[in-house]
Amino acid sequence: MPTPAGGPGLPQELRLVTEIPGPISRDLLARRQAAVARGVSHVLPVFITAAGGGVLVDVDGNSLIDFASGIAVTSVGNSAPRVAVCEKLAEHTPGSHDKRSALFNSGAEAVENAIKIARHATGKQAIVAFDHAYHGRTNLTMALTAKNMPYKDKFGPFAGEIYRVPMAYPLRWPGGPDQCAKDALDVITTLIHTQVGEDNVAAMIIEPIQGEGGFIVPPPGFLPGLAEFCARHGILLIADEIQSGFCRTGDWFGCDHEGVVPDLVTTAKGIAGGLPLAAVTGRTEIMDSVHVGGLGGTYGGNPVACAAALGAIETMEAEDLAGRARRIGEIMVPRLRKLAGTYPVIADVRGRGAMIAIELAEPGTLTPDPGLTGQLAKACHAAGLVVLTCGTFGNVLRFLPPLVIGENLLEEGLSILEDAFAQASS
Repeated sequence: MPTPAGGPGLPQELRLVTEIPGPISRDLLARRQAAVARGVSHVLPVFITAAGGGVLVDVDGNSLIDFASGIAVTSVGNSAPRVAVCEKLAEHTPGSHDKRSALFNSGAEAVENAIKIARHATGKQAIVAFDHAYHGRTNLTMALTAKNMPYKDKFGPFAGEIYRVPMAYPLRWPGGPDQCAKDALDVITTLIHTQVGEDNVAAMIIEPIQGEGGFIVPPPGFLPGLAEFCARHGILLIADEIQSGFCRTGDWFGCDHEGVVPDLVTTAKGIAGGLPLAAVTGRTEIMDSVHVGGLGGTYGGNPVACAAALGAIETMEAEDLAGRARRIGEIMVPRLRKLAGTYPVIADVRGRGAMIAIELAEPGTLTPDPGLTGQLAKACHAAGLVVLTCGTFGNVLRFLPPLVIGENLLEEGLSILEDAFAQASS
């Protein structure tokens, strides 16, 4: 018989020192119920601090025999940080209302579950998404994503009851930037009324600043206008903050800039410093509308990822990374605008905080120039500067520096970008 794989000091026997669940587990369960969505079920309300060799040790000192292995996943145990992560999400996501969260693995999974929750809570099925949107690569999220290549091409058929409306894209709005918010809201609300019917829409999902679609920043008043329309018609507003969240835009979340409070928020990416973790956070009455067991997943709330999330959020708080993001924008945007004054191929400089982009088009037009965009990215890479491209037309250079980057490195990177433009124009 193999030697049990318990760690040092881990008892290899059944030992019950309190009732099950014990008093500490009951206290943690109360915290869990105040932070985690009801639909995320559990088998036994005990909180594990150590595991190995077929034994689970809980916070009350009980040693339990493990015949479950985390639904055939692991025998190394898990712990309670998932509760604290949900508490931190309730603290920092927009709005002071009572909230609950459910933890998942990826942004796409969070979006899928937000749609599930919205449909369950409202009893309606239609979902409204936007041009240039990106929400993931699963079947449902591909239906929400606007761009065909490389995300959707030949991967269909896709999920139904998805309706697309125009994004308020100031640079490319026919009436010009000044009329963009009002005109876009008029077009969107008319399309919803005529093509779907407000009473059939469960939710509207939008990125406060679009990511893969080109770092499109909607004009002032647009997001509040959408929120007002949704509230008036009983439509849930889902903010996809997967790329714009966690201090990236100079606020904790992109919606904070105009005080917009969505009904549901999806998060991932920056939540755990690179480990796989995602979440849906929303109003308690919405999140808890789902029956017990209706939400979940094998790895959702992985303890290592949760510990990383708590560390990342603590760093954001302690080092005021939202403020650092604003400082990054203060450095980058003026130099990029000066660059745009020199090179007419730069049609737009946009973004907020440390989520900044330039759009490239043939001079004097809005005809996208993806070829030059790729050339510039390649030149930057060769010089040691990592930049990314994005945009529906492939003509946007996006800049997402770490929020802890030194200002000297930021300035040096911008100089490399300027040199790349100089070389491309010579």
